[in-house]
Amino acid sequence: MNNTREKINYNMLIHRTLKVFFILAFLCFGTYVVSIAQNTSGLSMQNLSTVNVDNLSDDQIRQFLLQAQSSGFSESQLEQMALQKGMPASEVAKLKDRINKLGGYNAVGPSSKGQNNNVVSGDLRTFNEKELEDNPTDSTLNKSGVFGADLFNNKRLSFEPNLKLATPQGYQLGPGDELVLDIFGYSEANYRLTVSPEGTIRIPYVGPVTVGGLTIEQAKQRITNQLASVYQGIRSGQTSVNITLGNIRTIKVIILGEVKLPGSFTLPSLATAFNALYASGGPNDNGSFRNIKVIRSNKVIAQIDIYDFLLSGTQNANIRLQDQDVIKVNPYETRISIEGEVKRPGIYEAKSSETLEDVLKFAGGFTSDAYRQMIKVVRNTAKEKSVADVSSELFGIFTPQSGDLYTVEKVLNRFENRVQINGAVFRPGVFSLQEGMTLSQLIIKAEGPREDAFMTRGIIYRLKPDLTPELISFNLADVISGKVADIPLKREDVVTISSKFDLRDQYTVSIQGEVRNSGKYPFSENTKLADLIILAGGLKDRASLSRIEVARRLKNADSLSRSAETAQVFQFSLNKDLSDNSEAENFILEPFDEVSIRPAPGYQTQKNIRLEGEVLYPGLYTIIKKNDKISDVIKRAGGLSALAYPQGAVLIRKKLMTATDKLLQKQKLEALEKQSTDSATTMKIVESELEDQTSLLGINLPKILENPGSKYDLLLEDGDVIKVPTEQQTVEVKGEVLYPVLIRYDRNKGFKDYILGAGGYSARALKGKSYIVYSNGSVGSTRTFLFFRSYPSVKPGAEIYVPVREEREKLSPATAIALTTGLASLAAIMVSLFK
Repeated sequence: MNNTREKINYNMLIHRTLKVFFILAFLCFGTYVVSIAQNTSGLSMQNLSTVNVDNLSDDQIRQFLLQAQSSGFSESQLEQMALQKGMPASEVAKLKDRINKLGGYNAVGPSSKGQNNNVVSGDLRTFNEKELEDNPTDSTLNKSGVFGADLFNNKRLSFEPNLKLATPQGYQLGPGDELVLDIFGYSEANYRLTVSPEGTIRIPYVGPVTVGGLTIEQAKQRITNQLASVYQGIRSGQTSVNITLGNIRTIKVIILGEVKLPGSFTLPSLATAFNALYASGGPNDNGSFRNIKVIRSNKVIAQIDIYDFLLSGTQNANIRLQDQDVIKVNPYETRISIEGEVKRPGIYEAKSSETLEDVLKFAGGFTSDAYRQMIKVVRNTAKEKSVADVSSELFGIFTPQSGDLYTVEKVLNRFENRVQINGAVFRPGVFSLQEGMTLSQLIIKAEGPREDAFMTRGIIYRLKPDLTPELISFNLADVISGKVADIPLKREDVVTISSKFDLRDQYTVSIQGEVRNSGKYPFSENTKLADLIILAGGLKDRASLSRIEVARRLKNADSLSRSAETAQVFQFSLNKDLSDNSEAENFILEPFDEVSIRPAPGYQTQKNIRLEGEVLYPGLYTIIKKNDKISDVIKRAGGLSALAYPQGAVLIRKKLMTATDKLLQKQKLEALEKQSTDSATTMKIVESELEDQTSLLGINLPKILENPGSKYDLLLEDGDVIKVPTEQQTVEVKGEVLYPVLIRYDRNKGFKDYILGAGGYSARALKGKSYIVYSNGSVGSTRTFLFFRSYPSVKPGAEIYVPVREEREKLSPATAIALTTGLASLAAIMVSLFK
């Protein structure tokens, strides 16, 4: 009883402990999730004042950069935005350093192309205005189609100031600029002096010199005069002074109005208005590209029209900025759309003084297919839309209104004065339809009918006023001669004059057999047999001229007779010089005749075989008789040499592939080629497979030589190769043995002895299927009877092969259990049956 209570108390204690553990784990996990969420959301576009960059992970920074890139910010714009959102400058520097360690701003996110499109605040990198490589439409139209909207986000046009150029003549020095003084000659010194907030520099041994507001030339003159009081050689010319501008100062520029990122920007003092606009992202969706003002000391000193740069490349209004300059981007006033057959469709901004003709110039003008007589415009009224047609005479005075949609349509795909003539005329083609033009006049323009023209009938294809097709036939000969009234032509008439050859089958004759170029040839009248043979390249040497057959098709065969002739055959003979005999002299070939020239009976070309190896006179031998055998050629070759190994002699015979074999093989290899990725290797396989193949025949040369003419003595065929090797003294063991090796032949050793010489069978060896290949190509295999194996004998030069046993699939635990269960059930059933 006590033991039971102790067990119950113990179980309750374990249950309570586990319950407390799971509650604590859940609370810890919730705290961890909240902390991760806080860390993840700690870097956002809206809250940057409390961010500690050191506590951010790389993934958080990447996510922040992806968010900035998706919003269209460049790197400089991102830094300006971070400062405006309250991020301390020290944290901005840390963020920039972390971004560089991740590969840079462009290396993170989908837009990473290795392009440099940054104008970083205070960054003095070189400006490089790259030529726009893309279509102007792609580089100046954003997704909304506003012309110029993507100019200040273009990766190939960064508008960075070039700080490596010579200092501009009109550049005025100010606080923060650095002057480099180089004194050389009789006296030498070098100083790098920064202009103070009061506009002065302090030169050693000279004192303060005021240079603020002066140009470089003016400052050089004043500094040289001050140095002359200390360095006497300056007045005499023995000492020279060179003054250049070192590091330049930065300025503050304010950008207001309809821009993507308004605010105060820190820029190099050489920056222009375009540099500042690029840093702010340019005009936003409502911003004007034609009315941008630069204000200095409460006065408008420049008014920028970005279209001047986009359309002509001029930057006359792109002035250099000064500290505290204000750039004001006003909202657009008139914005219209143009689509259709113009070179640069899109949305354009127009000034009040500009017309539709100016807008067409903005769009690049008409395309070659444009209908230029009239443009359709859809215009917004106070209540609804209206449609108007603007003729070409009004393009220069028609004033666009905001919201107008102009559509330039294509010209009609039809001709106002076209007629055509085709067929058997000397100059077929398209001609212009003149007033009152007739059929005969068109034929004269086409330089008349050809000699093969079908003169009794021609055809005019015509469209009625309702576009219904109509066919008009005429007698060409009568029209030309004037026997019938001429036919007036209408727009889009098509005249067809057929050739008499087009109105019949193409006449040919064919020749096959023992000529050099058999095939079909165009039929010509009065062609004889000898003429056709000459056209076919002449006769082959084996051609027989005693029985030439000509098969001619019948046009009036009896279709009701089962034994009716289907072709007519003529037989002729010609002389060797192809001169006609009396029988063939008057025989003229007709269209579709088929000429057959067969080989002369008894004509035989030489058939050769090759002897190689250990015979006294190896080489090429011609088969003298049809029943020549191996022993006959060996005898002609002087017999075997002293080193010959006749037991290893082989016969290699060429196997000629039939046309059907080659077709099947080609189809098989084409399928292989489609599946293969290595086209070069596949083509080599295809070429080799399509060639005639060879087979290796094992012969018993000792028995052939002992008993010539016996069943072992094979008849020779053209292309046979007989190889008699030198006596070999090795046996090679391959396959599933522990150490495949080449072993010296020993007549006292058997099959298993050589296996042992190679280390014995491997674990995967299929012993019962071991076999041996003798040097003459014959094969001996291992035979198994009950539990006994009979191994083949071993001869010099033989190769022993031990194949691999196929791996059996291992039983899974589930399969083993099921099999065991099945066997147990079977055993139980058998026991029950026995009982």
